[in-house]
Amino acid sequence: MRESVGVEGKRGSVVGRYYGATVSVVEDQGRPLRFTWNGRVYGVRRIIDHWVTLRMDWTPTVEPQVPERRHWRVEAGALEAQGVYELLHDTVSDQWLLSRVWD
Repeated sequence: MRESVGVEGKRGSVVGRYYGATVSVVEDQGRPLRFTWNGRVYGVRRIIDHWVTLRMDWTPTVEPQVPERRHWRVEAGALEAQGVYELLHDTVSDQWLLSRVWD
């Protein structure tokens, strides 16, 4: 699923797309080093931002582990493509998603 959204930037409107695609991530102490998406490997050049949210469906009596979602906004690139990517790591499922792309 792809959905375009406008984000105000210094030079006008920058368009980002939502994906929700599963990606394979190589990490070091929880920080993404590189990820594979659509058969391409993207090396993380810089971490722009990082924040943590809680899943809204969490019930403490059912799930003892707090279900965090760790978001990483990174500058990354492959030989053919460079851009800004938002990766999401669900700590309960240990699944990584590519949630948003600005290229």
